[in-house]
Amino acid sequence: MNNKEQIENHGDNHISTSIKTPLRADAFDKSDDEKIKNIQHHFKMIMEEMGLDLTDDSLSGTPYRVAKMYVKELFYGLNPINKPKLSTFDNKYGYKKMLVEQNINIDSACEHHFLPITGFANVAYIPNKKVIGLSKINRLVDYYARRPQVQERLVLQILNDLQNVLDTKDVIVSVTAKHLCVSSRGIKDQSSFTTTLEYGGVFENSETRNEFLKIIAQEKI
Repeated sequence: MNNKEQIENHGDNHISTSIKTPLRADAFDKSDDEKIKNIQHHFKMIMEEMGLDLTDDSLSGTPYRVAKMYVKELFYGLNPINKPKLSTFDNKYGYKKMLVEQNINIDSACEHHFLPITGFANVAYIPNKKVIGLSKINRLVDYYARRPQVQERLVLQILNDLQNVLDTKDVIVSVTAKHLCVSSRGIKDQSSFTTTLEYGGVFENSETRNEFLKIIAQEKI
């Protein structure tokens, strides 16, 4: 097997040694403005290598727009300074049943081809002493989605963070998404999608887990 074939095979296999996104130690030594400037330069070179005429009015601003999108929008979740504050509150209601946040938008990119991953997440937990603001769950999902991702890692990152902040293992996370690296290249399968599921605590029990699955299968509002 030659080097190009090895690279292609690694792109199809979701290999990871940790649930942490692989980052260099100096990942945040440069400011966002410095990163945008450097990416702008390199993306301009990519466009020129493809034979595009950057003197054209439609293309001249593309390197900057792409660079800004990478740093400030699509991959803002790489920087821990952007992590949402996960405020929790005492469970004064004594609520002990399942709480489900459904159909949370996923807008991510695969780390193997930098092509979009789009879909939705469903998150549930059973409160112990703490509850969390509903919008914080959505913000946390978006934060971890907004980085080069592997879907298996994404559900684990969301799950582990919620388990830690809520101080309970009783959390379940599912993500269902379409991968453009499957639908627009390679096999070019337009209809397939991928579902990943991670859970702990009482959700290890099939009856509790099936209750969650039944809820998220219901028609959305």
